[in-house]
Amino acid sequence: MDKPQELVLTKLGEGLPAITPSFGAALAEACAVCLEDRGHLQGVELTVNGDFTTTFRLYWQAVTQQMLRCWNDEEFTTEQAAYGIAFMLIRQLTEFTVIERSRKGTGFDYWLGSENEAGKLPFQNQVRLEVSGIRKADDNRIRARVKQKIEQTNPSDGEFPAYVIIVEFSRPISFIVEK
Repeated sequence: MDKPQELVLTKLGEGLPAITPSFGAALAEACAVCLEDRGHLQGVELTVNGDFTTTFRLYWQAVTQQMLRCWNDEEFTTEQAAYGIAFMLIRQLTEFTVIERSRKGTGFDYWLGSENEAGKLPFQNQVRLEVSGIRKADDNRIRARVKQKIEQTNPSDGEFPAYVIIVEFSRPISFIVEK
């Protein structure tokens, strides 16, 4: 079996085409809070299932008391952390990156596209991305969330495919489906 790749979550602080460095750093903090809340240590393996099957070792910054106070809303923190991990997974597993936040009511969270060498965005709005985070769930609840999120993207179905990514933090695992 191949050695797991690494996801260094603090690299979110470098930014992406639609993620400022400040927002990326905040997502990385949310990831750290969720992972430490579940008792994980640096290098814990994230198992990826669904349309991709692989593992990644996760690394994050130390969690401070200030971070815990800042990220005290468990539902919001879990959602933001799931975005962070999903963005890193998309970049590692596909040719896409996050290029624009979607508007409310579209049924998905972000647009994905390809980024060329010059940093320009030649093929904008190629793929839709819907993300959901769960602190602790069994396989049945994860499958139910995948089904729910796939259905949620139905109103925007058309010429653009979609990825649905569920991130569960207690094991940790991620389930990725391409629609």
